[in-house]
Amino acid sequence: MERILIIGANGQIGSELVTALAEQHGAQNVIASDIGSNNVYGAARYTQLDVLDKDRLAQLIDSEGITQVYQLAALLSATGEKAPLKAWTLNMDGLLNILEVARERGEAGKPLKIFWPSSIAAFGPNTPAESTPQYAVMDPTSIYGISKLAGERLCEYYHSKYGVDVRSIRYPGIISFKSPPGGGTTDYAIAIFYAALRNETYECFLGPETTLPMIYMPDAIRATIELMDAPAENVAIRSSYNVAGVSFNPRELAAAIKNALPEFEIAYKPDSRQQIADSWPKSLDDSRASADWGWKARVKLEEMVADMLKNIDVGIAA
Repeated sequence: MERILIIGANGQIGSELVTALAEQHGAQNVIASDIGSNNVYGAARYTQLDVLDKDRLAQLIDSEGITQVYQLAALLSATGEKAPLKAWTLNMDGLLNILEVARERGEAGKPLKIFWPSSIAAFGPNTPAESTPQYAVMDPTSIYGISKLAGERLCEYYHSKYGVDVRSIRYPGIISFKSPPGGGTTDYAIAIFYAALRNETYECFLGPETTLPMIYMPDAIRATIELMDAPAENVAIRSSYNVAGVSFNPRELAAAIKNALPEFEIAYKPDSRQQIADSWPKSLDDSRASADWGWKARVKLEEMVADMLKNIDVGIAA
């Protein structure tokens, strides 16, 4: 029986991963945690946890007999640029703490399987932008991306040197209707729906032709669980896997929304996030994920737009 700890559970991915893992493993076997005291998303079990507190982290893992940890706590790209030292500390020390706990438990004969998310932010301006390959130049320009690149190297190091079973996905921009934007450069693709449903003109912080790889949350959650469920011998890459969904730009997304809501209007006012987006890939080659553990995206642009417009709660602040 798996016993699962999700760190950063109140974030965009964690809030939906809790539900999916509870359905798979039983609600009592999934512990959601975050730095705050409130269990916003109604997990059956919730505990307050700061991933930077290694002693508390180790104690919780031992006392609960945890077998899998999803370490999702991080400061994202745009938010991280406002507080780079804070972003580095959280993103790097949080990962190191869980890798160290996994190393210690492995040496004690209590192996721990780890999931840690990387991002397309780990790429940079000299990375091939079209069908970005699994292995390419990686020269990130944001502190978030730098931390993700460093984190990928740490994951591979702890696997090769200590045998830690750590697994990772380079997420594209993730789109979801269940939680508001969280400070990422791709979050225009969530905020735009709130404006459309409120009959407001959306002022986009990226230019109309800024094509970026995206993924709809159901595909992102499925990719995460499929990777974690894959036999260890099938997981050949221990840095992080490219995983693709669908690529589009703000103009294309606005047009798809306008097909459903003809009165919708968009304006463009690029800000500091434009420079970050310009350094990222436009599309990803995820053939290694497909070959190693059977990954294949399902949700296309039109289906995603229809589902977002149907389900988004405009009462949530965007």
